[in-house]
Amino acid sequence: MMIRKIQIKDAERFLSMLKQLDRETKNMMFEPRERKTTIEEIESKIEKINISKSLMLIAEDHSNIVGFLSAERGFANRIKHSAYIVIGVLKDYRGKEIGSKLFEELEKWALENTITRLGLTVMTHNERAVRLYKKMGFKIEGLKEKSLIVDGKYVDEYYMGKILIQTKGSGSF
Repeated sequence: MMIRKIQIKDAERFLSMLKQLDRETKNMMFEPRERKTTIEEIESKIEKINISKSLMLIAEDHSNIVGFLSAERGFANRIKHSAYIVIGVLKDYRGKEIGSKLFEELEKWALENTITRLGLTVMTHNERAVRLYKKMGFKIEGLKEKSLIVDGKYVDEYYMGKILIQTKGSGSF
């Protein structure tokens, strides 16, 4: 298993993995067949991630992309110290520490890039994900009521966050 930054050449395999995630889980944003993203749009997104100094990691098993983590850095001066996280791992690869490894790489990147706050949202019933995030040091900061509609029913989400301690010499504001 390899964790690395995404490259433009990964766009087609990455989009394929996202569409598979859409079919496999109801815990992500898109429903099956709802995602209309093209390979060109994914390539453009990868370019923008690099320009904006944000991060997109992929987990690869042989040549298959089996998971990802994106960290979108704040765009304005007052929030550039923070990043919003989205993570997804294919069903057959869950429970194999891939999520933990993605978060470990995220934290290294964050500390090297003067990110002091990480945030995410998670459906309250997604206990497995909540356990992972707590294990990685995230705390529940609030409740986003009736945040989504899944299968015709309202679903609440937790706001979760993690404050990173900058070590001496790792950047200042």
